[in-house]
Amino acid sequence: MSIPQSGGGPIESFDQLAAYMEAGSKPRDQWLIGAEHEKFGWLTDTRAPLPYAGPRSISALFDGLAARYGWTPVREGDHVIGLTRNGANVSLEPGGQFELSGAPLASTLEVAAELQNHLDEVRSIADPLGIRFMGIGAAPEWGHDQMPVMPKGRYRLMTDYMGRVGTHGTQMMYRTSTVQVNLDYASEADMVKKLRVALALQPVATALFASSPFFDGKPNGHKSWRSRIWRGLDNSRTGMLPFAFEDGMGFQAYVDWVLDVPMYFVYRDGKYINALGQSFRDFLKGQLPALPGEKPTLSDWADHMTTVFPEARVKKYIEMRGADCGDQAHIAALPAFWVGLMYDQTALDAAWDLVKGLDADTREGLRVAASVSALQGEAGSVKLIDLARAAVGLSHAGLAARGLGEEAQLQPLVESLKTGQVQADRWLALYQGAWGQSLAPLYDAASL
Repeated sequence: MSIPQSGGGPIESFDQLAAYMEAGSKPRDQWLIGAEHEKFGWLTDTRAPLPYAGPRSISALFDGLAARYGWTPVREGDHVIGLTRNGANVSLEPGGQFELSGAPLASTLEVAAELQNHLDEVRSIADPLGIRFMGIGAAPEWGHDQMPVMPKGRYRLMTDYMGRVGTHGTQMMYRTSTVQVNLDYASEADMVKKLRVALALQPVATALFASSPFFDGKPNGHKSWRSRIWRGLDNSRTGMLPFAFEDGMGFQAYVDWVLDVPMYFVYRDGKYINALGQSFRDFLKGQLPALPGEKPTLSDWADHMTTVFPEARVKKYIEMRGADCGDQAHIAALPAFWVGLMYDQTALDAAWDLVKGLDADTREGLRVAASVSALQGEAGSVKLIDLARAAVGLSHAGLAARGLGEEAQLQPLVESLKTGQVQADRWLALYQGAWGQSLAPLYDAASL
């Protein structure tokens, strides 16, 4: 999840909200790639989730990484809640999911090298402590009461609110892990096309990267339970954004949607002030009950933008949010898949041609089908495996046009398309076969 935003002065005009997004526009030669992934830590002797404090803990990892590799601790009150170094951050999700938010980089090869370096550093501290990490979309066995709770004020507020507005919110917070990539746009028109392609093809990413077929110690009937969880979280702030495909879509239309999403908090002087369910529109008028008479800053707006969770999200860049975390090859493949589609104009235009005929019901149907059946899913006569083959082909061509050799990183997806099997299918086959319906072997099998 996002850290508190900074650097924004008072909002003096409504137009500043859209202008904030427009300021993210960059010429093509300045486009960069920011990759993120979350992973579950576990103790090798007990397979218990990694706690925040203690000799074998997240805190111990933070201390070791800071001392040995020059990371700077990030604090909230008395607690270290993250690390920062050279534009990259290590942060915590609510249940202790250990997240790398990488530095903005020029190629997916650099992103893969950054990932390898991060995993090497983490292993050097974790292995002697009997700690390992696994790349998987949902915690396969741990119940909610087993999950550690991170000492972050934002998460305390969200945990309370999630229970009121949906059925799966705390599952998302504490027991799922994802991988995503953040990409630039050149203009409002470029943002619109990229957002539409990102939303329409997000079910393809969900299918190709599905790796969460287990929950509460057994198969859950879905290939991506993480994706299923997002469909039962909070409909006011999630989903496929049908309005993004309507005439007139642009920065202002996205602003209007975000303004209608209820608030979580306001961040002041290192503390999160409860604004649950309140309106940012009221805040703009100085009528927020949490801070009577006070008007927001651009930092408040930036914070509020991090509390919406559609399948693709816009800030000063676009976030692709549909994929489960998986093994290292898949973590590296996710940025490559989207860069190939988004950073080559021919590929982007062809991707839009591929999906522009899909209506809202079909897009939503594919979202559901991807979570249940991965590449075997279909909706509205569209088969996900066919759509995935076309999308991966376009991505491969887009990467090849960049001339850097990045297309090799698509190999895990190419293999899945040959067999029709994704990570979740392989885990399920092992569970029913060699593992004898035990999930104990999964921890080592999924370890990063």
